[in-house]
Amino acid sequence: MFARTVRPTVSLARSLSTSSQNNAKVAVLGASGGIGQPLSLLLKNSPLVSQLSLYDIAHTPGVAADLSHIETRAHVTGYMGLDQLDAALQGCEVVVIPAGVPRKPGMTRDDLFKTNATIVATLADACARNCPEAMICVIANPVNSTIPITSEVMKKHGVYNPNKVFGVTTLDIVRANAFVAELKGLDPARVNVPVIGGHAGITIIPLISQCTPKVEFPADQLAALTSRIQEAGTEVVKAKAGAGSATLSMAYAGARFTFSVLDAMNGKEGVVECGYVRSEETECKYFSTPLLLGKNGIEKNLGLGKLTAFEEKLVADAMAELKSSIKKGEDFVANMK
Repeated sequence: MFARTVRPTVSLARSLSTSSQNNAKVAVLGASGGIGQPLSLLLKNSPLVSQLSLYDIAHTPGVAADLSHIETRAHVTGYMGLDQLDAALQGCEVVVIPAGVPRKPGMTRDDLFKTNATIVATLADACARNCPEAMICVIANPVNSTIPITSEVMKKHGVYNPNKVFGVTTLDIVRANAFVAELKGLDPARVNVPVIGGHAGITIIPLISQCTPKVEFPADQLAALTSRIQEAGTEVVKAKAGAGSATLSMAYAGARFTFSVLDAMNGKEGVVECGYVRSEETECKYFSTPLLLGKNGIEKNLGLGKLTAFEEKLVADAMAELKSSIKKGEDFVANMK
């Protein structure tokens, strides 16, 4: 039995410098955007990637040309426009989707829904047709709805595998690790806080009680820390003052998750990351928990573990919003023409 406190695989730095090699073909859909460009740079830098397929509706040839000059082994190809989307996905084993519009001040993740729902449905449809066996890692917000959308589109094509469709919530874990380390004077690379639930506001549930190393906070500080982790995206949106949302930290988190998926596909054992997936762990159809990853995606859902009363209340408080977001995503696909 795997301990629930298994440290999610490796830090990004170690993934970048690892000597193990793989011949994975990875696609980034939305590669020209604020997340897509730094994410593509991190993937280009990794020996785990042999082919990097970059797709967007504009500017991809330039991004691909720029990245292709970097002295690492990944071969980079750029594809632009819907007529090149199918070609971008052929033969891909992992697809990462940061596509969509970013959040601006005053916008909720829900405000993004209409635009990003259509984008994600289009991209999921292309994945279902061109690389139905690929691991699909969705960054596009609102993740609480875009994963149900991706899943329902894959079902329509008869190729849905719940072990291979992931909502990338890793930024919540990365932030929790950084904030706890800052408060306790620890090395953030050695801190691991599982974050469960969803990927927006009160659905983000950091399990500080399960942090390794063990940390404790007074009730008021714990409440403030939890709130900061839940609202960290808004913190960045406000700080950028209209110039976008979290892009660099999201690219880091997206790369970390992708490297974990690739490591597990390569046969590395004990690879654990939290992810928002189809789940039987709660009354919600989709829920983020720590996942043991393997060659074929999710090997085992490690569940919620032992919660404190404070954390149990956070889970209870998140349920209505999560269920509503899930239904919204499912209804969107059901009503698609």
